[in-house]
Amino acid sequence: MYGVWYAYAVFLVALLGEFGWSRSLLAGAFSVFTLVHGLAGAPLGWLADRFGPRPLVLAGGLFLACGLALDAAVTRPWHLYLAFGVVTALGVAAAGWMPAVVLVQRWFPERVGTALGITSAGIGAGIFLVVPLCQWLIDLVGWRGAFATLAALAALWIVPATLWLMRDPGPSLVPRPAAASTGRDLTLADAARGARFWCLAVASLASAFVNQMLFVHQVAYLVDHAVPALVAASVVSVVGLASIVGKSGGGWASDRFGREPTFTFGMGSVAASVAVLGLLALHPGAVGLAYLYGALVGLGYAVTAPLMPAVVSDLYRGRHFGTIFGALHLANALGGSSGPWIAGRVFDGTGSYAAAFGAAVVAAAVATVALWLAAPRRARVAWR
Repeated sequence: MYGVWYAYAVFLVALLGEFGWSRSLLAGAFSVFTLVHGLAGAPLGWLADRFGPRPLVLAGGLFLACGLALDAAVTRPWHLYLAFGVVTALGVAAAGWMPAVVLVQRWFPERVGTALGITSAGIGAGIFLVVPLCQWLIDLVGWRGAFATLAALAALWIVPATLWLMRDPGPSLVPRPAAASTGRDLTLADAARGARFWCLAVASLASAFVNQMLFVHQVAYLVDHAVPALVAASVVSVVGLASIVGKSGGGWASDRFGREPTFTFGMGSVAASVAVLGLLALHPGAVGLAYLYGALVGLGYAVTAPLMPAVVSDLYRGRHFGTIFGALHLANALGGSSGPWIAGRVFDGTGSYAAAFGAAVVAAAVATVALWLAAPRRARVAWR
């Protein structure tokens, strides 16, 4: 599912070569994708609360296959925005992170950070396998053939795997509410009246801003600085490999050492990866620096990925968890959609990513401060 998301970086380079569209236009399609993915979060969370995650994943797998088939037929910018930005995004949203988080949070309420870390490591595996596969397919059969192959894989794997392997938890496994002492669940309206909710929204927005900016433009940036396209795709594969370690280890670390220190480590690693890209600009073609960037950004982003739903579970677990997490996911979408587009506009206007990457470092710092202000550690102490 999420291999498709992160493979857009290699498709962006292929589309640049064929159509000559601007980077902001192509990044804009991904921004629409991220925004649609986030806007779908709240209704999908409500549906998961009401009907369970499994039907959503089934529908999403079918929708994704249709979207990828449409991506292969793109000839105009609006085709790309509709096919990838809307249809493909809805498929990923319906079968992706939202139902997965609800499912795992219900099955494993006591060690939710560790369980989400292991589960989200599948995203890293997708990056590790799917992104270089897409580059290889683009070189072999073109970007249209690559999209068509992904459509077939989505239909032939996601739907059967969901039917055979996925089971919704019974009602008895839905965790007790965070507001148990008051005798009621926290609704979305209750949560939104508290400052913690808005601190989490800022943390989600700012972290997604920097992460998605880097993921969308990383291959183009590396190619710009004399790194061959296939090597750049393999750097993305390193991102995926590092994220497998970061997600599984980060989830465990957040349960063991706390959400805030773990998140700080993750955002610090992402900021360090931006510094490495600056060194690459001074030493074009330095493959070692490119791989160091991949390891740092993969580890840093991955540490934070399972942590945010774990934090939301600390504060708002209960019957309305899916709805609250879905609403906060909109902030993630706003950050994830604005980051790539802003970086594209900055490059189109200046011929450089320098200002955009500077803003990314600032965003990493803002995200870290906001999570500390949300103080999930206090809720975890109360649970114990």
